[in-house]
Amino acid sequence: MAADDKPGRRGMFSLKAEHYVRLAADIAAVLDGEDNLVARMATVVCMLAAAFETFLWTGFYLVDLGKPEELVIGPYQGTLGCLRIPFGRGVCGTSAAEMRTVVVPDVERFEGHIACDSRARSEIVTPVRSATGALIGVLDIDSAQPDAFDEYDAAGLETIVRRAFGFSPP
Repeated sequence: MAADDKPGRRGMFSLKAEHYVRLAADIAAVLDGEDNLVARMATVVCMLAAAFETFLWTGFYLVDLGKPEELVIGPYQGTLGCLRIPFGRGVCGTSAAEMRTVVVPDVERFEGHIACDSRARSEIVTPVRSATGALIGVLDIDSAQPDAFDEYDAAGLETIVRRAFGFSPP
């Protein structure tokens, strides 16, 4: 029996993982046949924001083709986002520069955190890559709750992004 399946622990963790599995399937079904990147991103953001009460801000930052070391705001739901973020700066820039998901339990403790919304207490950012593996941008999600994100969120969001935008690592 896995630790998450023990009586008393199964609840929150397994339910979250199951929620992501269902949500990934729902998003894939809605996106089926749609090739437009903006439409796909707007749909992913909308469905994620609606699926989790704790998500304060949900959106994409895209690699600016004219400034390839900079992210520019893309489709999002929430308050006004930062318009541009250089690679390596803040959580989004770190995720883009390092091409990895970054989970921040307490944004106050993240060196160089960029506070677009002062209510944000925790954050998760996942890189978005094309079918060829090129970085398209990042998916950024903030929560007003500290320590709102964990490995289940990371795995679930990585699956959603991979299925929505085509990249499967070797």
